[in-house]
Amino acid sequence: MQRTWKTLASAAAATLAAALLPSAAVAQAPVKIGVVLPLSGPNAQFGINSRTGIEMAADAINAAGGIASLGGAKIELVVADVPSPNTAAAATQRLVSQDQVVGVVGAFVSSITLAASEVTERAGIPMITHSFADQITSRGYKYIFQVSAKATTYGKAQFDYAIALAKQAGAPFEKVAIFYEDTAYGTAQAKGLREAAKAAGITPAIDEAYPLGITDVAPLINKLRASKADIVFPVSYFNDALQIIRAMRQQKIDIPTVGGAAGYIIPDFKKGLGEYSDGVFSIAPANYDFIPELNALYKAKHGTFMTHEVIMYGAALHHLAKAIDVAKSRDPEKIRDAIAALKICDTGFAAGIPGGCTAFDATGLSSTAYPVFVQWRGDDLVTVFPAKAAKGPAIWAGKTLN
Repeated sequence: MQRTWKTLASAAAATLAAALLPSAAVAQAPVKIGVVLPLSGPNAQFGINSRTGIEMAADAINAAGGIASLGGAKIELVVADVPSPNTAAAATQRLVSQDQVVGVVGAFVSSITLAASEVTERAGIPMITHSFADQITSRGYKYIFQVSAKATTYGKAQFDYAIALAKQAGAPFEKVAIFYEDTAYGTAQAKGLREAAKAAGITPAIDEAYPLGITDVAPLINKLRASKADIVFPVSYFNDALQIIRAMRQQKIDIPTVGGAAGYIIPDFKKGLGEYSDGVFSIAPANYDFIPELNALYKAKHGTFMTHEVIMYGAALHHLAKAIDVAKSRDPEKIRDAIAALKICDTGFAAGIPGGCTAFDATGLSSTAYPVFVQWRGDDLVTVFPAKAAKGPAIWAGKTLN
């Protein structure tokens, strides 16, 4: 008999609760954790999804008894809406000074994270992020941690995985085009793409930045058509991604398209493009088909699959909460040291991250995460590469690969 969603939800909830913290008898004052996310503005959906993952993890921990070593103290999330880098410093400072948070998670957008982490670093408050930009953990900071690989790693994998699939399909790959939005995320990931192309002896036919929030992509698409590229690599947030893919498809440009995560791997991409989304690839930091039971719980409540930012920020909050429990303290310095030492594997949200863990190297960068390729198949995103992570075959230039 096929299991109902309630059965799946129950199993998923039990899996998540068992992965978190044991109960304790005596309640204490709540442990305040700051959340910095763009809940309004052009990246609001990413922020909302990220907050959902954070809340899911916090609710499961609280339901399991809270922070055991602090007498069952519950987690209290203090949320700041930061739609742009300009307001990040002031909002983060309020969390530190007024709300006295012991740690921070956020902020999805790399440029916001860079600004927020300057404040947390000065204050000695640990921050865990899923933002990609290389600068985040390459500044020698002590209090910032990335649960994902860095942007240049994603850019390199974005290129290398595509070339590997093109070779397997016997398809051309000598001419490539790179488009990227000109923020910290886009610039860093394009650098990885560029370096990978150079290592492969390929000079991109197009390597061009464009302003975030571009209103007219026609010049980019005209250049793409003229270049006769075999593969295109656009690195963009959601609104820009929609414009680029829609314009390509409307002009009958159907070359393999490999997105740079962000806007390419959320349900609204399919909603916004319909059949134009079919077959589009993207690099991704996580995917819901790694954790089907948790995804069933999420889908039963929200009606869509669990997005990568839900997974990554749920894992980030879990790691921070576990560190507080291990540190047996509200002291941010002790919590920071526990974050750095912990390795949480194959449980809860961490199981949804390729590599199966949240763990950090000496710089604060993930020591276990690696990128995967996903491909749109109707309403679903399927992990298709590398082979060790694949949940289904890739389809490249119309050819299904084994």
